[in-house]
Amino acid sequence: MAVSISVPSDTQRWRCTQCGNLTRFDVTRSVRSRDYLHFDLSGGSRVEESQTLAETIEEVRCRWCNAVDAVETVDRPDAGAAESA
Repeated sequence: MAVSISVPSDTQRWRCTQCGNLTRFDVTRSVRSRDYLHFDLSGGSRVEESQTLAETIEEVRCRWCNAVDAVETVDRPDAGAAESA
């Protein structure tokens, strides 16, 4: 089941409302992608191009206090300065 939290933009960040953590989170997500694989003659492969078609965040867990439903998206303190520059 997906949660109602999105990946922060350049002017936002995540914050745990339970402990105040701003820097460490475990993120469980599902990604649907289109990959261009290059196989060598021995059968080994590597991804040369990858395009994300869809991404769903299933869970964001605070690494400090282990809270699951306490993470919110907030504005970065310098967001106004970055937009006016």
